[in-house]
Amino acid sequence: MRIIRFLDEGAPRYGWVLGGEVGLIVGQPFGSFKRDSAKLPLDGLQLLPPVSPSKIICVGRNYVAHAQEHDAEVPDQPLLFLKPPSSIIGPGETILLPPQSQRVEHEAELAVVIGKTGRWLDPESALDAVYGYTIANDVTARDLQRRDGQWTRGKGFDTFCPVGPWIETDFDPADSVVSCTVNGELRQMGSTRDMVFRVRQLVAYASSVMTLEPGDLLLTGTPAGVGLLQDGDEVAVSIEGLGELKNPVKAEQPH
Repeated sequence: MRIIRFLDEGAPRYGWVLGGEVGLIVGQPFGSFKRDSAKLPLDGLQLLPPVSPSKIICVGRNYVAHAQEHDAEVPDQPLLFLKPPSSIIGPGETILLPPQSQRVEHEAELAVVIGKTGRWLDPESALDAVYGYTIANDVTARDLQRRDGQWTRGKGFDTFCPVGPWIETDFDPADSVVSCTVNGELRQMGSTRDMVFRVRQLVAYASSVMTLEPGDLLLTGTPAGVGLLQDGDEVAVSIEGLGELKNPVKAEQPH
């Protein structure tokens, strides 16, 4: 099932997608709910990020080729960091290039949506806590990331976490193509089969550090090919079986 979040008379609503039409979800997708008939045209809706997480957990260097392109070692345990919830935007919303940075880059990623509260999950059963999957772009101010040493500022600007267009509950993360284009030019292409740590391992590891809550996001790392975003660009992240997430890019004016 594909689940969206959209703006309805100024308020966020959840819906489910059937072909090109949407039905309202009454209740919460992560709890009890019922589905109304699919009658609304999908094309006419303003999509929001499909979740509103308490936290966004990210994984660094989870593809060998990406670590190599930065002359960095592949970690022997998952390398976790956080992006603030204030960094989230939805499909079609604008990525703002902050004046503090001279090099902002795209990072195409598979995102895991947590569906159940969990702590100290076992890797063998960790997928039971997963509600579904979506697409994310871990936008990064690379110069600030390198300058600071720790990654909060370089990863944490407003608009630096595009997510969407929906949650897909029926998706196998074992071997799907992840790609990114900028203005139609292919920049990144890899497969989830190349991840150093698999989804079940990442979910279990993250739960050994912090309690996972319904709606939380876990970004699983990016393939090689990350590159520069500039004013006026359009960046599109695609994942086989999940669709495409497009966002325009604009330089933010200093305040």
